[in-house]
Amino acid sequence: MEKISQITSGKAKSLYTTSDGNFLVMEFRDDTSAFDGKKTAALENKGKVNNQFNAFIMEYLSTQNIDTHFVKLLSSTESLVKNLEMFPIECVVRNRATGSLCKRLGIEDGLILETPLFEFFLKDDDLGDPLINDNHIISFGWANREDLSVMQLMTLKVNDLLVNFFAKANLLLIDFKLEFGKHDGKIVLGDEFTPDGCRLWDKDTLTKMDKDRFRQDLGNVIETYGEVADRLGMQIKLD
Repeated sequence: MEKISQITSGKAKSLYTTSDGNFLVMEFRDDTSAFDGKKTAALENKGKVNNQFNAFIMEYLSTQNIDTHFVKLLSSTESLVKNLEMFPIECVVRNRATGSLCKRLGIEDGLILETPLFEFFLKDDDLGDPLINDNHIISFGWANREDLSVMQLMTLKVNDLLVNFFAKANLLLIDFKLEFGKHDGKIVLGDEFTPDGCRLWDKDTLTKMDKDRFRQDLGNVIETYGEVADRLGMQIKLD
């Protein structure tokens, strides 16, 4: 299948059309950013690590009856994915309080939540990805109520699966975001699942093992991503 032309270039990934309109090529780049693009850098090998990390997680979720857009790896930095009609919505689950939640509600950092907290955000960098609720989504026509129910149930199922999956590697899944789209009328998990879009802490030391290392200038960002991959049994290829 031939890669044709670039259709989008986001903060860390690019999408390309292919000779088959049902599929796209998703390229992971070394670019990284934080604070809605206010802090940026290029981190060597980040694209390779995240592409292969995402493939590993998506393949695992597929074995657990989660429909995803991932088809196969094409190279160390590129994957073939289904062409989805994306919802302009981010689905977030939090198992502990940290980051923006603590700032918003004045909550202690690291507080263990009694039940996972599910939230919707509008995917709009210019607006800072604002917090929204289901009434906003229905009123503005971004999705219907049935779609929202499916996305919420899928997100919470992914949370249950990955909390246990990462626990086997002595990691705490603190929070994460997912994005969904439709393919042939069916809701499918899209975008990515990497340490760029989730928070992972070491279970014993609470060391941050995710993009907070970049946000907070903790250093060794890609080395730490690689350690997470190693703990999970991934075979990341950098050459």
